[in-house]
Amino acid sequence: MKPVKMLILMTNQVVVSQIEEVGADIGEPDCKLIEPFLYEDDALSPWLLEFTNDNTFMISSDKILTLIEPKPTILEKYQNLIQ
Repeated sequence: MKPVKMLILMTNQVVVSQIEEVGADIGEPDCKLIEPFLYEDDALSPWLLEFTNDNTFMISSDKILTLIEPKPTILEKYQNLIQ
């Protein structure tokens, strides 16, 4: 399993996801989100589920305000959902 982080996006969304940095040309997406979940009101829901059944997304790192380590309780919820 890739490292799990909480991403605070420039849109103020909070996403919990496995994340992998990938090589890319300037302006191209350079972060791969694997099994991302939106974190709202202490609940996790699949990110962008209303638009797609995909579970892997590419995003540009300039769309991410910061990355943080999730609290153990949030990490446990996430791990239970993806198993």
